[in-house]
Amino acid sequence: MITVHYFAGIREMTGTHKEDFDCAGETVGQLKERLIQKYPQMQGNSLQFAVNEEYALQTDILSEGDAVALIPPVSGG
Repeated sequence: MITVHYFAGIREMTGTHKEDFDCAGETVGQLKERLIQKYPQMQGNSLQFAVNEEYALQTDILSEGDAVALIPPVSGG
């Protein structure tokens, strides 16, 4: 299982702070597609993914026990 953690506006979209997915062996991009299917409001958001506290590419392969964080766009000034 992979644990996906949601922060800020993404947490509000999903209504939870984390959930588990059975997607070991899939890519980060495939997980993103799963999430968009489950939460269509994520479509079009420029999300960053971190796997085990390191920024991840869409082509990175997920492993059993990975912790994935969805990082929403950040603005500041």
